[in-house]
Amino acid sequence: MKTMKMAVLGLGLGFAGLVQAAGFGVVDLEKVVESSTYLKQQNASLEQSVKPQTTKLEQITKDIEALKQKAQAQGANVQQINAQYQAKVNEFQTIQQGVQTKVQTTIQNTNATFETRVKQAAEQLRQEAGLDFVLNKNSALAYDAKNDLTAKMIQKVNAIK
Repeated sequence: MKTMKMAVLGLGLGFAGLVQAAGFGVVDLEKVVESSTYLKQQNASLEQSVKPQTTKLEQITKDIEALKQKAQAQGANVQQINAQYQAKVNEFQTIQQGVQTKVQTTIQNTNATFETRVKQAAEQLRQEAGLDFVLNKNSALAYDAKNDLTAKMIQKVNAIK
């Protein structure tokens, strides 16, 4: 009987540790992303860096359309127009592939840097508030709004240089 009481007492103490809620905070990562000055800067920089190529692609598209119209005209040198058309299509594809590669590389690098910043800010918040966890708001089924650290997280992420 005494062994049974000890086992129940030990089991009860084990559950007591599970019942005690760990300190946690939640962060709305979508709002952090939307409010990130870093991501806004990177996006603007990327747009500026590919602007000359996108402008060139627009011009090539117009040139291709003009060649199509010229080819439909009576008395046009079809072989010459076809060669010009193919050269323009090849140029378009080359520029487009270059832009696509640049965009993908930039996005990958930006995401890696941003993820590091978010994790760093979350760890700072966790330590400052003495929390055990900082969770993505979308991962929590229910939580008390007082545990929402989104505004603080946005400040910390934007402060990282």
